[in-house]
This record gives sequence, C-alpha cells and structure tokens, in this order.
Amino acid sequence: MPELPEIFQALTNPKAYPEKTQIIQLIQTQMSFVFLTDNYVYKVKKPVNLGYLDYTTLEKRHILCQREVELNRRLCPEVYLGVVPIIRDKGNISIEGQGEIIEYAVKMRRLPQDQMMDILLAKNQVSLQMITKVAQKMAEFHKQAKTNADISAFGNLDIINRNTEENFSQTQKYIGKTISGEVYQHIKSYTDNFIKQNGSLFQQRITNSKIKDNHGDLHAAHICFTKNGICIYDCIEFNDRFRYCDVASEVAFLAMDLDHYGHHDLSRNFVNSYIIQSGDEELRQLLNFYKCYLAYVRGKVEGFKLDDPYIPKGEKERILGIARDYFKLAESYVSEKK
Repeated sequence: MPELPEIFQALTNPKAYPEKTQIIQLIQTQMSFVFLTDNYVYKVKKPVNLGYLDYTTLEKRHILCQREVELNRRLCPEVYLGVVPIIRDKGNISIEGQGEIIEYAVKMRRLPQDQMMDILLAKNQVSLQMITKVAQKMAEFHKQAKTNADISAFGNLDIINRNTEENFSQTQKYIGKTISGEVYQHIKSYTDNFIKQNGSLFQQRITNSKIKDNHGDLHAAHICFTKNGICIYDCIEFNDRFRYCDVASEVAFLAMDLDHYGHHDLSRNFVNSYIIQSGDEELRQLLNFYKCYLAYVRGKVEGFKLDDPYIPKGEKERILGIARDYFKLAESYVSEKK
C-alpha cells in the first residue's frame, strides 16, 4: 500500500486530536478516511472526483461536510456533532486549534460497533422485532421527508434511465473481473425492459408524492441499535440525484441487503412492516426492480475500491468477492416472481 498523504499520516497520531485518546483506528471507504478515537469519529473526505461526486477542492469538501451533518441529523441527531477544521501550525498538523486550515472533518460520537446491524446479522442476533422497529422509523421518516415539484422530477423516466445507464457504463471496465458479460447483459436487458413497460407506474409514484428527500444509502452497515434507540447514519450528501428517489427504492435497499446477508425472513418482514405502517402497497410492484438496481450499485461501488491505491492488496481480494456476490444477487431478482 502506498504511503498515506501527509495529512492522513498525521491523524494517525493521538496527539493530533483535541481530546485524549489511547487508540487511533483508520478505516477507508471509497470516498473517505475515517479515524476512530476512543470516543469520537473523524471523517475526512478524499480529494477525488468519481463522476457522481466531486471532492476535489477544499471549499467543496467543506460545504459537503456541512451538508453531511445537516442531513444526517434527521435520523441520527445525537451522533453528528459538527464540522471541525484540520490545521497546520508551525509544521504540526492537528484537529481544531489555531493555524492555517488545510482540511475539514465531520466529527461524530462513536457508535457501539458490536450493535451495528451488519455485525449483528452475521451473528444471527437481529430479531423480527428489531426489524419491525426499523420499518416503523423509516415509515415515519418518509411521512415527514421533504418533497416538492423539483424533488418529484427525480422520479421521471429520464432520471430513472440516467441512473441505470450510469450503472452499466461505469461497470463496463470491470466485465470479466467483478461481473461476467453474460450477467451484465442479462441485468441490463431486464432493467431496460422494465422501465419501458412500466412508465405509467413510475408516473403514478410521482403523482402520489412518493419521491422524497430520503436517506439514499439504507443498508445494514448504516444502522446501529443504541441504548437510546435506532441510529441510521451516513446518508448520501454528495449528489441529490441519489437521495431524491422513490421511497420504494429506499425500502428495497435494506430489503436487498438483508437478502445479501442471507436473512430473507427479515427482508420480507421489513417490507411487510413498512407497508403496514405506510399503507404503500403499490411499492411491491417496484420492489424487485429496485432490489436489482441497488444490488448492482453495491457491486459497482465495491468494484471501484479495486482501483484505490490506498487499499491493501489483501483487502482488495475480500472486496472482489463482495462485489461478485452483489452482482450475483442483482441477477437473482431478474427472474424472481414479485
């Protein structure tokens, strides 16, 4: 793995932080370096342009850090503390304090890792009652979520087509690596045909005000069961197009991820509980389409990590397996009955 850039190297030193900490744990995502201290999390955006997001300037990263805090306080208000500067003073780099601002970080309270849904799923420790509470929280969130004519426009067929076509164009370079040409074409044909045949259904969702300002990235790793309730964090802040979507897409995202972990009973319970709470029976007609689309998104995003020079080779081997699993799951929805 190449040596970390200077700023991120400096943040591996406990002395760089405003509070005392014994440990510093670094976790990388495709878009961020995440530093875990004893009690807090500092998330620093990588200066990258991935096409669907642009973090290439300090100003853009600052604005999007602020946006991240604002949006995530909707579903996890007690965790998102604010945006803090990373400064350089007499050659030393630290978080907060006096000096030249060289970067920004989102500061969060640290959540209990052992209570994350993905960790609990692996241990078979997620109950139907827990899933029902998540469904209730999301149904209530969606009732209150912002919508207007501009947001509803993201349910139009041209946007649906743009999203799916972007998926396929961005995975072409990975054909033969994370996805086979046959699976790629099978999913693409299904997707194109579904959109062509269901134009009136997509329009009806707009008419019924089902296109909302949602979370946008509702999978198991972003849900934590805390002593104070359920915290759903790390929503999409970098591109409104991925957050302004049908609530059916949001429900399908977690249902798909529960399928990915092999918990089909929990997946069905989540969907059924959400429909009971929301009264949105119509979303069943879109469930497999969005499950397929979002499993494909997850496979695509995992594949992107294979190009990240800061992710170790051993970790990339694990990532490759995850990407292939998500593409396999996406194809499974193509022939599955509704």
